[in-house]
Amino acid sequence: MPVDIVVCVKQVMDPETPASAFRVDRETNRVADAPGIPPVINGFDENAVEAALRIRDAVGATITVLSVGGGFMMDIMKKPLSMGADSLVLVQDDSVGELDSYATAYVLSEAIKRIGRFDLVLCGRQASDWDNAQVPLGIAELLGLPCVTVAQKVDVVDGGVVVQRALADGYEVVEAAMPALITVTNELGEPRYATLRGIMAAGRKTPTVWTAQDLDLDPSTLVPKITVTDLFIPVTDQECELIQGEDDADSGRLLALRLREEKLI
Repeated sequence: MPVDIVVCVKQVMDPETPASAFRVDRETNRVADAPGIPPVINGFDENAVEAALRIRDAVGATITVLSVGGGFMMDIMKKPLSMGADSLVLVQDDSVGELDSYATAYVLSEAIKRIGRFDLVLCGRQASDWDNAQVPLGIAELLGLPCVTVAQKVDVVDGGVVVQRALADGYEVVEAAMPALITVTNELGEPRYATLRGIMAAGRKTPTVWTAQDLDLDPSTLVPKITVTDLFIPVTDQECELIQGEDDADSGRLLALRLREEKLI
């Protein structure tokens, strides 16, 4: 039986941004946009989109992609559509541009309620910008859904979901009734590439855009509950000393003497 899937995605700073372009705005305690380097869809969220597409390939599904924030770059946000998702919903408003984890979960949960029927909510295991992994758990709590984390495989079977959870030394199999929320990890495998036909189809689709007023959001709930007191780029003062002798044996002897001087041996 076809299922209705909502996939939550986030626009983030490109993790491949070179260190020389990474800068912290000291006044706002936020990471400044790197000039000339566009944002990307969070990598784990692309895995979640791929999981949804695999479910559709197996049993049929309607896939709605959902995101909240501000300053969306439409070419970036339409990537899940070019991969094969059916529709894109953006919650875009000045009041939701910079939210903490709880407020983000609240806005996403309210948007999911407005979307209506859903059997599965899929999220990436965490976002590459803050790495908190809190938002999916918050959505599950606010919607009263069972939550299965770090999924490397997701199958819909007999009206429920069977999930392989990635572990440090293997995996475990978990079953849950639907509706449910699943967080997806990169062990699922590489997301599929967008086809030319998919890119052209995505270009013809217009995202649905909602504001805070459309969702009747409680303004007090958007107030951050977490305060960032300091954000900085770590500075290291480590030094590297090269010890070289006449041959390997002499180099080893000199190294041992140097380590003894430092009282390390």
